[in-house]
Amino acid sequence: MNSIRVRKADWHKNNADIRRIRETVFVAEQSVPPELEWDAEDAGAQHFLAFEGDFPIGTVRLLPDGEIGRLSVLKDWRGLNVGDALLNAAIEQAEQRELKQQKLSAQVYATAFYERFGFTVVSEEFLEAGLPHVDMVRDSK
Repeated sequence: MNSIRVRKADWHKNNADIRRIRETVFVAEQSVPPELEWDAEDAGAQHFLAFEGDFPIGTVRLLPDGEIGRLSVLKDWRGLNVGDALLNAAIEQAEQRELKQQKLSAQVYATAFYERFGFTVVSEEFLEAGLPHVDMVRDSK
């Protein structure tokens, strides 16, 4: 396996890759309705793509207010720290922008993953796109 690398992505130039990954993970695998997956926030977000070689395998976005979201990794690359690399890239970018707090809405099963990065649960469980979620926050050092 080649090493995994993460780079900033452009919503317009990299749209097909970002859409392919998110549609595979959220729409196809998790049955999120497409109208809930795509929103106006994408155009103003900083996106990141993870690659193995030249093949895009994961994505995440950072909104201007410090909200991290849409973290998704294609099934064959899960468990290989791709999610870690993507989340680290988003957190680093937020800190470079001097955003004192990062926040996200996590699927309940993934809370332990985000807790490893310093996020804490700050809400009761709720349904988003039919899936159980909680809100989480992380304060920059």
